[in-house]
Amino acid sequence: MKAHSHHNFLKKLPLALFLSSVLLPLTTQAAHVPAGVQLSDKQEIVRNNGSEPATLDPQKAESDVESNIINDLFIGLISVDDKGQIQPQLATSWENKDNKVWTFHLRPDAVWSDGTPITAKDVVFTWRRLIDPKTASPYGSYLSSMHVLNADKIIDGKLPAEQLGIKAIDPHTVEITLDKPISYFLGMAAHSSLMPVSEVNVEKFGDKWTQPGNMVSSGPFKLSNWVVNERVVAERNDKYWDNAHTVINKVTYLAVTSGTSDVNRFKAGEIDITYTIPPILFDSLKKELGDQVHVTPSLAVYYYAFNTKKPPFNDPRVRQALALGLDKKIIADKVVGQGQTPAYTMTPPNTGGYHFTLPASATWSQQQRIAEAKKLLSEAGFGPDHPLTFDLLYNTSEAHQRIAIAAASMWKKNLGVTATLQNQEWKTMLDTMRQGNFGVVRSAWIADYNEPSTFLNLMLTGNTGNTSQFSNAEYDKALDDALTATSKDQVQKDYQQAEDIIAKEVPLIPIYHYVNAKLVKPFIGGYDNTPLGVINTKDLYVIKH
Repeated sequence: MKAHSHHNFLKKLPLALFLSSVLLPLTTQAAHVPAGVQLSDKQEIVRNNGSEPATLDPQKAESDVESNIINDLFIGLISVDDKGQIQPQLATSWENKDNKVWTFHLRPDAVWSDGTPITAKDVVFTWRRLIDPKTASPYGSYLSSMHVLNADKIIDGKLPAEQLGIKAIDPHTVEITLDKPISYFLGMAAHSSLMPVSEVNVEKFGDKWTQPGNMVSSGPFKLSNWVVNERVVAERNDKYWDNAHTVINKVTYLAVTSGTSDVNRFKAGEIDITYTIPPILFDSLKKELGDQVHVTPSLAVYYYAFNTKKPPFNDPRVRQALALGLDKKIIADKVVGQGQTPAYTMTPPNTGGYHFTLPASATWSQQQRIAEAKKLLSEAGFGPDHPLTFDLLYNTSEAHQRIAIAAASMWKKNLGVTATLQNQEWKTMLDTMRQGNFGVVRSAWIADYNEPSTFLNLMLTGNTGNTSQFSNAEYDKALDDALTATSKDQVQKDYQQAEDIIAKEVPLIPIYHYVNAKLVKPFIGGYDNTPLGVINTKDLYVIKH
């Protein structure tokens, strides 16, 4: 998913778990309060969420700002627990035939927050809704990436959404048919864009169904209040199937965009978990707050995307030159400096157990890179007499501004290129990106599942996440070949070819691979300091203090 911040969580999913067809132990994700821990009488948490959510509709969301809340309000057929294991949610069990036909058995007693039954019909409605062109979902390509039968033809407008390979066998059984087997299907099925919504609820209220008082949800919390640009409040859903293991009664998500304000309100006791830690304050906060600073690795990449349809960025020489003109090590080590690593591939190291050979330029000195960049710009018609100028767009944030200032300074000093900084609020920038009204834009991607395709699929022709509008037949073929490869070695070669094409064509500049940094109050229990994914409020509790 798109990342609003420069620090985020992800799901770390061992590839092996996707190969199992049936879940045996029916353990659950929940708050585990150690023996002897005294709980506070007031089980309420305030989390900063970094921005105003663009939507709370699971099928229309595209970033962590939205999914952080959606993951508390809704559940999918399955989920992934803190150890990366598949766990039951709406489905209690499942089986598959040849990794191609999957059958999920739903909880017969599962109900929405208003007490009405959750049925297989709702699941089918939701998956069709996600792919229906009328929904215009940012994740419209996701079911195609999962290879659900007929997904591609529906996206192309050749078949109606009703022809998608999913059907309700009975009120509590869903059957999903793929056009080819994929080993990581279960991991993909846990994604928030596939979380069922109530057909009755959506049909009744239309676009207003996500408003407080209208929305019915399936998760451990239900929406109670939404003050635009200020806060979203959710209260415990006593109709949630595993409500007995929830401890928190109320969670408030604030829309504080300023990292400094986030920290100040944390210190003032108004925020329990920050959205991030501003790089400029990181060292001083480590000294001042010690164990309240939490830093974890993350399968995510921060990058600048080019609009490859817009001159001069339709010329790969210009794109390559700008990539070479950035000193990524300085950005990772000095500008953000919390443990991030310079990115020379789109896919973070060891994603799904794969390792990639870096492009030759990764081993060059910065002076070598600058010399090659100047040569490429000259070949493309740019130089002292005809300098390159363009706009660099980022969403409003001190951290993004700090990185953009550093990048613009490097381009000016190293190449004589002028990048004019522009910033927009998150929701506005998402619209700008969708409309293609940019030259270069800040973006980031957090793994939706632990396999390189979650990153590499972004550059596929026509993918809904393809901000750069990049299209390369050789690239598309490499990823298609990876799906039909019969050995991990061959998959590795196909993915390496895809990374090599990105390095050569540069539809985007990977800048660094993430860590996640947050401030967490010492009385918040259940916050697990490992690379787990979203922080589910139902896993948390407030210790007496």
